[in-house]
Order: sequence, then structure tokens, then C-alpha cells
Amino acid sequence: MSFLILAGKRGSVRAYENLPVSNQELEQILEAGRMAPSAANYQPWHFIVIRDPDVRQRLAMAYPKPWFLNAPVIIVVCVDPTKAWSRMDGKNYAMVDGTLAMDHMTLCATDLGLGTCWVAAFNPERLREVLGIPANIEPLAMTPIGRPASPPKPKQRKAIEEIVHRDRW
Repeated sequence: MSFLILAGKRGSVRAYENLPVSNQELEQILEAGRMAPSAANYQPWHFIVIRDPDVRQRLAMAYPKPWFLNAPVIIVVCVDPTKAWSRMDGKNYAMVDGTLAMDHMTLCATDLGLGTCWVAAFNPERLREVLGIPANIEPLAMTPIGRPASPPKPKQRKAIEEIVHRDRW
């Protein structure tokens, strides 16, 4: 499938079938994250894969949404800002790098016929407690992964003329 079709198909899925994600599918998704670009190729990311139902249920301490907790797999993307490249003005690119990895994984999951949903509205301190995330590691985002119970809603996007500036602002 072309990239633009794939990007158009990826959407936020908030209902999952009670079906497993295979080890092969999961490994492909993780490999897609590993292959993502990062500033200066520092790769400051870590991926926590949660399949254990008890651990998934304890995630309710950080993000108490039943639809999220019912997915068969949850991936938490974390970054280590101390291992990331920084621009000359001090801007640290750890969050950008982690975002690229998460995007690669959600697109790969979509290509495999799986659904995802970017989740950032969680309590980071509670997430650290539940998953034992060290203090120097920043939890960036989570995504449930599973077989969609229904297709995502059609995307609503601004017109290209509203967002593209040619040659200057």
C-alpha cells in the first residue's frame, strides 16, 4: 500500500476485539520503532511492552479508561533526555525522537491491520510507580494495540493552503 494511503488509514481506535496480537506482529511493530530516525542517531528511546492482564489493569492508576485497559497489548514509549542530542540553543530532542519511534510503530500496526491510539493524558508519576520507570527516564506516550472492533472515524484535516507556507511565512 502507498504511504499516503497507510497514513490516511491510521486513526485512533478505542475499541478492540478480544483477540491476541501475535509475537510476530509485535516484533514487527517494535522493529519499526527501532528503525525510526533520531537526532544524530542517538536513539534515546525505550519501549515497555505490556501484555500481562494484571499489569494492564494496574495501568488504571495512571490512565483509568476501560477501552485502553482492554487492549491485548500496550506499548509505553519512554526517552532518556541525558542520551539525546541537543541543538546549539539547548533544545533537547529526546521527545522528538520518541515521537518518531511511536509514529513508526503506529503506522506499522496499521499496516498489519491492527489499531492503535496515541495516549499522552496519563499521570506520569503513577505510570512510573506501576512500571518501575527510573527517575531519569521520561514516559512520553502509550498506545494500546489490538484488532479494531470497528474502523476509526474518517480524518478531519485542515486544507493544505491553511498549513503550508511557500518560500516564507
